[in-house]
Amino acid sequence: MKEYFAILMGAALLVLMIPILYRIIRGPTGFDRILGVNVIGTKTAVILVIIGTLFERVDMFVDFAIAYALLNFVAAIVVSRYFNRTVPLHEMEEKLSAARQSRGKVN
Repeated sequence: MKEYFAILMGAALLVLMIPILYRIIRGPTGFDRILGVNVIGTKTAVILVIIGTLFERVDMFVDFAIAYALLNFVAAIVVSRYFNRTVPLHEMEEKLSAARQSRGKVN
């Protein structure tokens, strides 16, 4: 009975990843895509624990799931900080032209 429940929950998690794939592909911003990848990573960690219950080696698979979840979290933070610090080219050009105009008015 435990095996059927684990298989059903794993299949349900896989089905619930489909709408998140849509958000990753069609997300309006980079942050939406990062969030979608992070959610899939979290669900993957849960699936690893479910696989551990199927093989009756939960102790080993929980270690894998924790390591994967930590790697997923750190990667999401790093990529978010990168996207937050980079400025799109058109914004950089606008700031540069505004700075040139303000220097021209002072002199």
